[in-house]
Amino acid sequence: MSTQASHYATLLSETRPEVVRDERQNQTYLRRLEQLTGKKSVTRAEAKLIELLTVLIEDFESRAYPVPEADAVDIIRHLMEAHQLRQKDLVDVFGTESIVSDILNRRRKLTTEHIRRLSRRFGVSPAVFF
Repeated sequence: MSTQASHYATLLSETRPEVVRDERQNQTYLRRLEQLTGKKSVTRAEAKLIELLTVLIEDFESRAYPVPEADAVDIIRHLMEAHQLRQKDLVDVFGTESIVSDILNRRRKLTTEHIRRLSRRFGVSPAVFF
């Protein structure tokens, strides 16, 4: 067995990674992941363990804490709330307050130009609004 394989086997026996079933186990893996990623440099074996722990943690969290689907209007409302904005604060993006109202009440669709301006205004990818 190579040195790298032996080192990885040792890491696996110490960590004993398995499918995460509860929050306590998730926290244990998160702490271990933080230890590994906090190092100045990691070995190939440690990098493999980081990758494995990340997959296991992400799998658990996607099951335990599902993110609800959000449409463009939900995202705009969230961004407005996060930036403490009112409808009138988005007139520079949409042109008029009535268009802002129509968009937020789903009576009007976003245009490509609206998406471009929202993206620039909030510093997010245009893909967020699709």
